[in-house]
Amino acid sequence: MHRYAPFLLACALSFVAACAQAAVGLTELSGVDDGPVTVYYPTAAAERAERLGPFTLQVARDGAPARGNGRLVVISHGSGGAPWVYANLARVLVDDGFVVALPRHRGDNHTDTSKRGPDSWKLRPAEVSRAIDVVGADARFAPLLTLDKVGMYGMSAGGHTALSLAGGRWSPGQFVRHCEAHIADDFHTCMGLLTRLRGDSWDGLKKAVSLRAIRWKFGDDTWQLHDEPRIRAVVAGVPVAADFDMQSLAKPRVPLGLVTVGLDAWLVPRFHSDQVLAVCSGCERIAHLPNAGHGALLSPPPPAHLLGELELAMLGDPPGFDRTVLPEVDRKIAAFLRKHLLP
Repeated sequence: MHRYAPFLLACALSFVAACAQAAVGLTELSGVDDGPVTVYYPTAAAERAERLGPFTLQVARDGAPARGNGRLVVISHGSGGAPWVYANLARVLVDDGFVVALPRHRGDNHTDTSKRGPDSWKLRPAEVSRAIDVVGADARFAPLLTLDKVGMYGMSAGGHTALSLAGGRWSPGQFVRHCEAHIADDFHTCMGLLTRLRGDSWDGLKKAVSLRAIRWKFGDDTWQLHDEPRIRAVVAGVPVAADFDMQSLAKPRVPLGLVTVGLDAWLVPRFHSDQVLAVCSGCERIAHLPNAGHGALLSPPPPAHLLGELELAMLGDPPGFDRTVLPEVDRKIAAFLRKHLLP
């Protein structure tokens, strides 16, 4: 045996023991101009049950951060979203040593939905940049992180943010043209959860009124771009994508992975994720869930009794979908980010 082998073995065992003892810490940081930034991170503090919104999660609230792998991942939530429905993915990322930050997007979160749609999409990428700044300025996290390689995950409207930060450009005018061409086939992309088509005599009026409102509000053809050089790897889950210039996503500025589903009634895949994958030969389909709906990547999912009829139809799991596949999806997302952010 090599004379250093016992020492190296002891170090390895110490490292494994330290990892086994690591728990998930949780804290909330105040943004300068934005809402709070929720942070999940490695800690040696003991976890306990905490009531967070409608969920009970095992976390070490405000426990002292422990050194992980030195990298930050930002998660951009979906429309009307909250940080708790990404807790399972955050735990997998923390287990890998990442610090995970979730900014609350102004006007499109669980407390305020006044800017849903393109109005929010314009704001979100800069909010991600400021969230990186906020975490990097915090005395607890600054010594533990190097912010030259930050990862990004976004789901749904957060997926739109992710595509923007991968180098994609979009415009409200593109959104209008998509809705003019596909209002019947992709109605909820255009109108969200305000109403639904029911196959009756009211559908024509609903489509006409919807298009009139969309044209009035979102006729601007100015390309929307945001450059954030610190972000070096991006994953988009079931993203809003129909309003992008697809050629801007043909060669993303950073590695781009997608998580897709087959039964998305909110963002019909052929207009969104399928279009990105068709044009981007270098993108990686990290996972595909053929029997899943739009809300499959919310984990834990929002309680059904808190959702309205239309919300449940859009976010609820289709019959036969098995959520036990989700931990493996989370591990694949983490593996993609490890590959491109470490060492």
